[in-house]
Amino acid sequence: MTLEELWQLFPIVLTPHQPQWKDWAKVEIDNLFTLLSEYASVINHIGSTAIPGIQAKPIIDILIEILPNADWQQVRATMEDAGYVCMSSSDNRMSFNKGYTPEGYAEKVFHIHIHAIGDNDEILFRNYLNNHQEVALEYEKLKLNLLPKYKHDRDGYTDAKSLFIKKTLSKS
Repeated sequence: MTLEELWQLFPIVLTPHQPQWKDWAKVEIDNLFTLLSEYASVINHIGSTAIPGIQAKPIIDILIEILPNADWQQVRATMEDAGYVCMSSSDNRMSFNKGYTPEGYAEKVFHIHIHAIGDNDEILFRNYLNNHQEVALEYEKLKLNLLPKYKHDRDGYTDAKSLFIKKTLSKS
């Protein structure tokens, strides 16, 4: 399946904040701590589903921080053996998905980001938005404005948010 076909099957959708997202994240984090007990020292719920009061893609983002000298290939194999699909991999970052089906989204969808310890701007961004509701609402407005243009272009949507994220991080 081409990237364009995937984006048609899995469009960007924003929904009002759902309180169960926090619970879903906690259960998944507990499972990931067990799965990666010898590698993972810090696991956090990140992304817009971790920011009450704003609309978000109904996808739970989780950041796992592991030691830079960990066996990254073994971490990848462990994740894949547990049913996660590796979407990207480099020397110091990996990204996995869970909850995508040939028919579309499952009830619970997860994006798991694995970084080296300390590579965690996503936590700073989440914390800043949770502590500055007016900035969180600006971020929500930006996302809603981008949605019509980027509904079927996830990379474009992410890129279009990057300047706002960088400016916000510079304040934290």
